[in-house]
Amino acid sequence: MKKALVLGASGGMGYALVTELVSRGIDVVAFARGREKLDELYKEESKVSTFRGNALVENDVAQAAEGVDVIFHALNFSYEEWHETHPVCIDIIIRVAEAQRAKIALVDNIYAYGAPQNKKITEDIKKDPHTKKGKIRLKMENALMASNIPSLIVHFPDFYGPHAGNTMLHETLKNVVQHKTANFVGNTHVKREFLYTFDGAKAMVELALRDNAYNQNWNIPAIHPITGEELIKILREEVGYERSFRTISKTVIRFIGLFQPFMRELVEMMYLTEAPVILSGEKYEHEIGPIPATSYREGIMKTLNWMKEQDPQAKQISKPIHQ
Repeated sequence: MKKALVLGASGGMGYALVTELVSRGIDVVAFARGREKLDELYKEESKVSTFRGNALVENDVAQAAEGVDVIFHALNFSYEEWHETHPVCIDIIIRVAEAQRAKIALVDNIYAYGAPQNKKITEDIKKDPHTKKGKIRLKMENALMASNIPSLIVHFPDFYGPHAGNTMLHETLKNVVQHKTANFVGNTHVKREFLYTFDGAKAMVELALRDNAYNQNWNIPAIHPITGEELIKILREEVGYERSFRTISKTVIRFIGLFQPFMRELVEMMYLTEAPVILSGEKYEHEIGPIPATSYREGIMKTLNWMKEQDPQAKQISKPIHQ
């Protein structure tokens, strides 16, 4: 791979992918809607060219993809738009990749696996999604596999890290960094996975560099599952966070959803906070090697340091955030 296109380059996973690709000497086209954000992120990076465009406009994607070897699909859309946007977007990417003779690497989540089982989820388990969003993700995967394009489908748990907004853990950290009462979505006693974006990017780029990794599904788990209580303990110890936490339940999300479309759509995914899907990384470990694994303590501190730089109100934290 000499040149790659990253769609969604201003988001958390997109940013981590661009960073990892550049670290390996690969030229990158960073694609997103916002010119200002692209310039802010990549204006000092000589190996990155930016492209402001709309991924639902085929001509935009085609122009950005000229001469690339791999197209990384790290885009996401608002939950309430998924049924209209994701199927159209994946079809556009397939047509562009076919015209450019490029490969596709899809940043995927765990929704297509459906209801959790009493064991770690491996790639060979039959996918039977029971939610609207899970069915949309499976439709995207099937479209890739039915095409003639070499495709890489990589399943990740919920993310956290720099630029990774609109995630469950970001909902907590955004108030912690201001030393305000923070929300924790879901049961604080249940162990769940949260993946540091840069770990996911390292694993995905490693796969994308290997021809024999394509036309397969791969799971990239977090370092280990962790409870909300354990995360809160880290925050108390590392930043001296002393405020209380509000637990946000499905009932609360449903009520907020009366006024906010995003929260209304989040309700059906709340099952993951009570009975999480836990990924097995055995396939990657056996065929590739150790999965990148930043500790929660280190990853959270790096994320909070980044958030502190972005938010002028973060100075209210009572104890300095350190590495």
